[in-house]
Amino acid sequence: MSTIAVDAALTSSRAESRAHRAVRRRRYLTTAGTAVLSLALVVWTILPIYNMVLISLEPEGDVFTDHIWPRVASLESFWGVLTQGHWYLEHFWRQFANSIYMGAMVTILTLVIGSLTSFSLGRMRIRHGWLVSNAALLTYVIPASFLAIPFYRIMQNYGMANNVWSVIAALVAFATPYAIFVFQEYGRSIPIEVDESARIDGASPIQVYLRIYLPLMAPALVAVGTYAMLLAWNEYLYQFLLLSSKSSMTVPVALAQFLSSDQSPWNYMMATAIIYALPPVAIYYAFRRRMSAGLTMGGVKG
Repeated sequence: MSTIAVDAALTSSRAESRAHRAVRRRRYLTTAGTAVLSLALVVWTILPIYNMVLISLEPEGDVFTDHIWPRVASLESFWGVLTQGHWYLEHFWRQFANSIYMGAMVTILTLVIGSLTSFSLGRMRIRHGWLVSNAALLTYVIPASFLAIPFYRIMQNYGMANNVWSVIAALVAFATPYAIFVFQEYGRSIPIEVDESARIDGASPIQVYLRIYLPLMAPALVAVGTYAMLLAWNEYLYQFLLLSSKSSMTVPVALAQFLSSDQSPWNYMMATAIIYALPPVAIYYAFRRRMSAGLTMGGVKG
């Protein structure tokens, strides 16, 4: 009996050892597969950006290159952008200022309208307020590209053609429903008793909104503000349709003008795109923690 027990123990030990080896093998294969897939995704993501940088460092940019390092690295294209040294770039800083102004106005108006609406619906308990929030979300049923021509005709009829405020109005209309939704979901994490205590102490609704609601909503404000800024900064279709003169257009529309020539200055175009991409990148990394907190809290409370 002792011999049989020893053999059984040895067999069980060998089986456990084989099972452990199989588990380790699967773990190694999974880790290796994940690493390969991650590397492929990183290369796929970085390659276009690297190609932009490569072309921008060429003295004479060419979109088709057969080398992985600049043959003669030069910052001439960046200097040309900063000094408006090319005839395509003669209004660059005016167009850059238009982009900043448009992005700032879209962000501010989206935050003001969205926060006031969510405060009225969620904290002041307006009767049938759910109809407003649901109606706002219904605006996403129709794709924004389908509304481009109607928006163009409306702005023409109101005399707002070739005016940056026509683009601001369109983008605020698209960003505000999302802002209302996020603010309402995040606002559920704030106890309503805080508002009631302030009102008992004599605070008016405006004071509750400014001194209690907005400070407690800071993460959601940052998240929605960053979203609205990036939406305005990267949007092209409405800017292309509604802005025509070089003094009123923004940088994305101006970049498209580079393609109107038979010999496009690709190095200047890529340098302009890199410079234009720096502000949103800086904003994202400056507020990424608060933005993640706002979006996560809104999703959890939903």
